[in-house]
Amino acid sequence: MQRVKLSDTLELSRIVYGMWRLGDDTDTSAGHVEAKIQSCLDQGITSFDQADIYGDYGAEAVLGNALRANSSLRQQMEIVTKCDIVAPCGRYADAKVKYYDTSRAHILHSVDTSLSEMAIDHIDLLLIHRPDPFMDHQETGAALDEAVASGKVGAVGVSNFRPWDWTLLQSAMKTQLVTNQIEVSLGEIGPFTNGDLAFHQQHGQPVMAWSPLGGGSLMTGNSPTGAVADEIAADFGVDRAAVAVAFLLAHPAGILPVMGTNNLDRIKGLSDALKVNLDRESWFRLYEAALGHEVP
Repeated sequence: MQRVKLSDTLELSRIVYGMWRLGDDTDTSAGHVEAKIQSCLDQGITSFDQADIYGDYGAEAVLGNALRANSSLRQQMEIVTKCDIVAPCGRYADAKVKYYDTSRAHILHSVDTSLSEMAIDHIDLLLIHRPDPFMDHQETGAALDEAVASGKVGAVGVSNFRPWDWTLLQSAMKTQLVTNQIEVSLGEIGPFTNGDLAFHQQHGQPVMAWSPLGGGSLMTGNSPTGAVADEIAADFGVDRAAVAVAFLLAHPAGILPVMGTNNLDRIKGLSDALKVNLDRESWFRLYEAALGHEVP
């Protein structure tokens, strides 16, 4: 499995396992979660993506139970988590409205809570989950610098930020932001041309891709995109999901797909995308199918 260097102190596996639905599984026991982690590790997938809000603020604790049961797992993992979304559920059930909180107090409290929930002593990568229209970039930037300086966080980045959001926050920081996790897939191709990927590619900042299978929509039905993916998949002996991920892996921006599933058999096949070698013509066949028309 290829490793991607995000900073002098942080490398992630090229494919990341997403734990968005970890708490939704019918079996959330420590042993079952460990089986998922071990299946990833066996493929060289060492990076795991969390967020405080996942599972109505419960997914981090599900992971923590597994790490308490087998502490040796932590030494083989890079753990990513996110903060700033406050939704009226779980620990914030009393909130009157869903909102974003990028204040110093909230960020630092979120870090401490995530560490406790996951039973770890540091977070490898902390992301601001959503752009906050009420953000004081000086306060937020200083809080992220403080989190890194404390040793509780190894590196920081963002999620769902546009280039101007990134530039604003970075302007108030000593620490370098290392990645932006955005939605990009054959079902969401806007970032290929709207400047999002170009901005980070220009600055050598690898991008993480959430929902790389389009929320599963690419994997069902008889869409033109699915049909093309099936043709290519047959050539490599994989399924269309592997082709959809390979489409992202082939791009020179160095995209890291975040793959989420609770099915152990599907987890075992997450690295199948590495078997697919897309040439330029095949890449554009998929892109054209996703566009719904020929490129200009």
